[in-house]
Amino acid sequence: MDSVLRQSKAMCPFMRKATAAGLRAMTTAATATATATQVRPAIAPSPCGGAISKLQVLARRCPVMGKAMAVQSARLGSNHHQHAGFHGAATSTFAGHRERSGKARLHTSRSKDARAVEDALLDKVQLPPRLPLKQQQAATSAATATATGGAGVAPGVAPSPRPSTRGSKFDYEGFYEAELDKKHKDKSYRYFNNINRLAREFPRAHMANREDRVDVWCANDYLGMGRNPQVLRAMHDTLDEYGAGAGGTRNISGHNRHAVELEHTIARLHAKEAGLVFSSCYVANDATLATLGSKMPDCVILSDSLNHASMIQGIRHSGARKIIFKHNDVHDLEQKLASLPLHAPKIIAFESVYSMCGSIGPIAEICDLAEKYGALTFLDEVHAVGMYGPHGAGVAEHLDFEAHVRGAPHDTIMDRIDIITATLGKAYGCVGGYIAGTAKLIDTVRSLAPGFIFTTTLPPAVMAGARTAIEYQMDYGGDRRLQQLHTRAVKEALGERDIPVIPNPSHIIPVLVGNAELAKKASDKLLKDHDIYVQSINYPTVPVGQERLRITPTPGHTKPYRDHLVAAIESIWKELGIKRTSEWAAEGGFIGVGEANAVAEAPLWTNEQLGVAEATRAILAASPGGSSRGLTERLLELELEGSSASAPAAAAAAAAGAA
Repeated sequence: MDSVLRQSKAMCPFMRKATAAGLRAMTTAATATATATQVRPAIAPSPCGGAISKLQVLARRCPVMGKAMAVQSARLGSNHHQHAGFHGAATSTFAGHRERSGKARLHTSRSKDARAVEDALLDKVQLPPRLPLKQQQAATSAATATATGGAGVAPGVAPSPRPSTRGSKFDYEGFYEAELDKKHKDKSYRYFNNINRLAREFPRAHMANREDRVDVWCANDYLGMGRNPQVLRAMHDTLDEYGAGAGGTRNISGHNRHAVELEHTIARLHAKEAGLVFSSCYVANDATLATLGSKMPDCVILSDSLNHASMIQGIRHSGARKIIFKHNDVHDLEQKLASLPLHAPKIIAFESVYSMCGSIGPIAEICDLAEKYGALTFLDEVHAVGMYGPHGAGVAEHLDFEAHVRGAPHDTIMDRIDIITATLGKAYGCVGGYIAGTAKLIDTVRSLAPGFIFTTTLPPAVMAGARTAIEYQMDYGGDRRLQQLHTRAVKEALGERDIPVIPNPSHIIPVLVGNAELAKKASDKLLKDHDIYVQSINYPTVPVGQERLRITPTPGHTKPYRDHLVAAIESIWKELGIKRTSEWAAEGGFIGVGEANAVAEAPLWTNEQLGVAEATRAILAASPGGSSRGLTERLLELELEGSSASAPAAAAAAAAGAA
């Protein structure tokens, strides 16, 4: 195609001005439209049934090409059922060229730049994106299923064309219906419950009817910071002074003191040089990986098999080579790293807490491999910030707990991580996401990432609230301690009743169901019969056959709430006949549940770190035979007694401060 263009440019004045991109744009059909107040000249139909393209319109004016087209049209007009026609030939030619075009995509590691149309004569027409092959096949299959009444196509058999004429239009509504029908049939269709969390009644919420109250057991506001008085006060004050919105992107009137202060606080939290705030951590992960992967030459991104969709999307957008390693398997990761050239840029993308199973990433070991093979580490701490570490900076901080208590972050595991990403919308109770790293890294992403550049800044009140939440949790560990103790209490109570909890050392409580329909029924019955909201988790969030209920205790889930939850789950397991741990064990065990040789992982938070080691020893010493049964509930009773005893002193101190 390039040689044809070079020859044409040497002979034709029009082609000399045209670019390949412009010619491709002109192959778009130039359809005639008319309104009540304006009438355009009709454009003759092409032999293949569509309107004549802009390229044909211009080519007809050429003294040489015009004659050739007239001859070709006469031939095609006499037998257009047997030939594709000039328009079809032109379209297929340029479509084929588009497959091999040097035009760069938005995120690409190729060195060629996108070129704009250079001549005003060539209309700037944005072509629709070409679907990847898998999506084309899926769309074809869905359309075929719709046209044949949902009969579908046998496996291994290519879908047949839609039984329609070439001039018919695509059935968009039929396509939507077919896609939704598939979701309904495999029981993975997502239903959204109208849950309105009440700040003054945390962790309660009301349904669509304000009188219908429910206990929320699956929120990611892990510490209840969404109703924290200090956070709300900061947001109210900022809202009154600065208004609702930021007014634009960071580059256009949206850069303000709230963004600067929040990013400074984020950098201080993670002991990094700089931070950068995004509209969400999904956007932060997508934009950062896409930018780095596309800009670094020959970059390879190694991704944990259970990584979040935001990282998967960022890797896809980068256009970089992707290698998936087995979940938390450092041996598999090293084999894959060793197969790559040492000089090639590499990014290892992984998480600290995997939210659907509660497993913890081997952060220190991955840092060792990254240093050995010259890779960057990209750690997602979304479900860990606020929850782990003496200041709530996440698992990376937690692994060197004492060093960070002393304020000595140098040479710690967190210091070795190149890029930390996290959210403001879970343990911090607000909304937004961020990255933290070196000043040059942050400036590179800030300068190149479309997901940052072209997005309106978070509202000032949101950023002020998020900064207050981070600073509050940096100084106060009581919420983390209560949350961890409540998590232990629920896990122990469910275990005593043979309810299958997928074992993990984190604050997540995944209760295995193993069937999408049963998981949905269990969730519905908890809500309808017991006024408890726990969302069922199914494919594609988890693999088919691993469906579960995901429970997340908070500091507000005191004993009455816990007892109500455990009794309700016990009742539903009996009613629906859902497998218990002993039944999974009889089948050989599954994903840690009922596995004979499985080694139970101790909680990431130790008794010493929680400040309950001495009380634990005293309780065990006083128990018959040193039994640990009921240990956590007794610790929580002592915690409650201590809180009650300190409340008057705290109230007096607050009153004195106000005076």
